[in-house]
Amino acid sequence: MQILIKVIISVVIILFATEIGKKFPSTAGLIGVMPLAGVLVLVWMYIETKGDSNVMQEFTKGALWGILPSILFYLVAFVCFRKQLPLPLVLVSSFGAWIGAAFVHQWLLK
Repeated sequence: MQILIKVIISVVIILFATEIGKKFPSTAGLIGVMPLAGVLVLVWMYIETKGDSNVMQEFTKGALWGILPSILFYLVAFVCFRKQLPLPLVLVSSFGAWIGAAFVHQWLLK
């Protein structure tokens, strides 16, 4: 049941952002990168680990430094869209940049 609740909340947030995006794309972008998912993960991890401060600290450290690969993802997407590249190429390029940065992220945090 807990997994179903997590899925429903996530879907509602995504649907809300896409509906807003039809009229206000930049607002939808803001909603899409809001720390809502992070807050939900924090709450669920807190409950599931009984508030283990080491787990919570490691998660927040990873999330904090994980912002940098996410910024790179959106920067690459922005540049690709400015060059009017097709969506599949934008996504491959953006995810490629994010994956590379994510490997660096994990290496640096170890």
